[in-house]
Amino acid sequence: MTLDSRLTPATDRVALASLRGILERPDYTPGHPARIAVPLADLMSAPGGQRQRQLNFGADVTVIETRDDWAFVQAAQDGYCGWLRAAALTDDLPPITHRVTAPATHLYPEPDMKQHQIHALSIGARLAVTGTEGRFARLATGGYVPLQHVDQRPAADPVAVAERLLGTPYLWGGNSDWGIDCSGLVQAALGACDIPCPGDSDLQRAAFPETSDIVRGDLLFWPGHVALAASAEVMVHATAWQMAVIREPIAEAMARIEAAGDGPFLGARRPR
Repeated sequence: MTLDSRLTPATDRVALASLRGILERPDYTPGHPARIAVPLADLMSAPGGQRQRQLNFGADVTVIETRDDWAFVQAAQDGYCGWLRAAALTDDLPPITHRVTAPATHLYPEPDMKQHQIHALSIGARLAVTGTEGRFARLATGGYVPLQHVDQRPAADPVAVAERLLGTPYLWGGNSDWGIDCSGLVQAALGACDIPCPGDSDLQRAAFPETSDIVRGDLLFWPGHVALAASAEVMVHATAWQMAVIREPIAEAMARIEAAGDGPFLGARRPR
């Protein structure tokens, strides 16, 4: 059996106990839960290796192996596996209640916007809110976030979420307002609406059913690329062509991509 390394919770030395009898390794572990405690963590193919994806503040993971300053983890959101800095993790796991819905926000030491911010958080960051003070949400992990930038409820329209990120710089493997790629944009948009979505475009194409027509919210695929249809004529996508999240007429994109030799249009899928 050939396993997708992106989704296989195993290193060359240790595998998750659920893989016993499926994948041979010197050791197995039940893993232990942890959470991202920094604004953004790169998920890498190897310690210090290439960024594959990113995990936002509050993302839950299972830790499978720790080596020196690095931890190999599997993300709870989509099963994606990789290495990240062990210092990015915490074992403090208060119940998640809210998520950041603005493209970005700031974490303050006090409920006062004139205070110097502790750091910034991106759209999709998961928060454990214990109460409110004025116009701020108080976090169990410390600090305050403006109430206008968070919500307990999922969003209703993935396209509207994606359009909040128009102009965001393109970043290979990016998953935040500071940089995002095509599949990261789709995952952020669907995830904000509580629609489970894999992290890479080929996995996204395999996850959803085909559709012969195109309506708002459909996913449009090319080899190595995905866009979100805003209508039957216009799409939103993170593209290296403009190094940003843009709106583009679908017909023009099809012609441009074909002329560039980047492969044929592979069709539409409908994440419902």
